[in-house]
Amino acid sequence: MKIVVLFASPNVHGSTSLLVESFHKGAREAGHVVEVIDVTKAKIHPCTGCVACGYEGTCVINDDMTEVREKLLNSDMVVFASPLYYYGMTSQLKTTIDRFCAFNSSLTHKHLKSALLSVAWNGDSWTFEALMAHYQTLVRYLNFDDQGMILGKGCGTPHMTKTSKYIKDAYELGKHLI
Repeated sequence: MKIVVLFASPNVHGSTSLLVESFHKGAREAGHVVEVIDVTKAKIHPCTGCVACGYEGTCVINDDMTEVREKLLNSDMVVFASPLYYYGMTSQLKTTIDRFCAFNSSLTHKHLKSALLSVAWNGDSWTFEALMAHYQTLVRYLNFDDQGMILGKGCGTPHMTKTSKYIKDAYELGKHLI
């Protein structure tokens, strides 16, 4: 299976990257091909809502989203990887997802598998509610097949994350994909 990870942490050596590395290791060991795209470094401009794409065509914005689109449409799975920022995904990931509108139908018809990897300093039971709702809405809207969510509560630093159960959980998610 070809897997694209949309890595969206401005802190490239932070807790989110640890989850991605662990997931990546498990998925590779299971025989999958994984490509991580750092959307925080990509030049992806916000959707203007011009609808020149007709929701299934060429976007008028010429940036790195063209490459992201091609890789997503040639994959079998997408993994959204973002730290929790004010109870949602980072703006870089949101900007990338907003640009999906230019190939909505293609994404919907692909029936991609998907997963969510996220971390937060906060450990309260409600910490990930808004992010989970957003992800689950995307899954439903885009006809994705959710493979799971690793939501690392209390992972405010790489050390906190390394000593948590979430590293193993991310590995196991990648390792047991079918």
